[in-house]
Amino acid sequence: MASSHLLCNTFPIQTSCNLSSKSNISSFKPSGSFSFCQKLQFQRTPVVKATRKQVELVYDPDGRVNKLADEVDKQAPLSRLTLFSPCKVNVFLRITSKREDGYHDLASLFHVISLGDVIKFSLSPSKRIDRLSTNVSGVPLTEDNLIIKALNLYRKKTGTDNFFWIHLDKKVPTGAGLGGGSSNAATALWAANQFSGCLATEKELQEWSSEIGSDIPFFFSHGAAYCTGRGEIVQDIPSPVSSGIPMVLMKPPQSCSTAEVYKCFQLDKTSQADPLTLLEKISRNGISQDVCINDLEPPAFEVLPSLKRLKQRIAAAGRGQYDAVFMSGSGSTIVGIGSPDPPQFIYDEDEYQDVFVSEANFLAREANQWYQQPASTTCSSPPEFSRSVE
Repeated sequence: MASSHLLCNTFPIQTSCNLSSKSNISSFKPSGSFSFCQKLQFQRTPVVKATRKQVELVYDPDGRVNKLADEVDKQAPLSRLTLFSPCKVNVFLRITSKREDGYHDLASLFHVISLGDVIKFSLSPSKRIDRLSTNVSGVPLTEDNLIIKALNLYRKKTGTDNFFWIHLDKKVPTGAGLGGGSSNAATALWAANQFSGCLATEKELQEWSSEIGSDIPFFFSHGAAYCTGRGEIVQDIPSPVSSGIPMVLMKPPQSCSTAEVYKCFQLDKTSQADPLTLLEKISRNGISQDVCINDLEPPAFEVLPSLKRLKQRIAAAGRGQYDAVFMSGSGSTIVGIGSPDPPQFIYDEDEYQDVFVSEANFLAREANQWYQQPASTTCSSPPEFSRSVE
């Protein structure tokens, strides 16, 4: 049974190590030859140390972590790794049939975009426990988290015994139809494979990942893919769109339950457009409103009527500004293609003051590398939440 405890601290580990008051504060930086690793950043929290004569205030933001990590460094060639975990949009999403297993077959153009999370992995000295922390509330910090599921899956498939400290710097909103959790799982599988000396091929990682989520295999493409089945059948394709095309993502605070959306879905009321024809049109002419079909929009709008009004207002206000306006996945993110800016009413009206807004671009990855974080991406440092997961 998993045991867990909740910490609200500057870093999600507890240790009984005694540190010198003259601790050498070194930067917590990744080891190994991975150019996409980034230096971890921590909040400065004062540590109060008592002596016989006085109480000395010492700033020691990461000394505890470095001391433990340095011990791990002696045992492993790679002990720390920071990876970008991008999300995706469905440029079009056709639901083509109902399956005997209760799921639906889909045909969709998935594309990675530049909005994403940052996940920091440290090899743990423990051989029995992962520790997961995040900068936002609402993210499950249990074995139900897809990151932990991915690490457990990798250990099961390969027989390795590496466990990790993981910090998830969350930027992608949950319940957005952007595949943020699926991307996190794919990133965790990639990371676990790096720590183990690449025991598995990318193809194997992709195939294994379908056991824990239908959207996860897509992220092992090179950024653009024509996906069928439940989404797990991935045909990697050259990107049919330019990476320079700007877009804006707008997500209200309300989310759409995928299960509820499918409960309202009616197969006989979907578009009859051939998905391969849609793909051909995009490849030839680019993105336009007529090709950005999402068969889950009507049921999502039934579940969340305010989302329909938001899309209608964005489309009306953005005439001449956006090439297309559509919902991604099962919602509740509305995407405007062609401009990085939302319509002015998003800023002006109180009703929309809590709408999540982010600009983005289409993104791809190079062979044998993971996705690179765009230079313009910035990270904040909200309070952290942590749990150990056995």
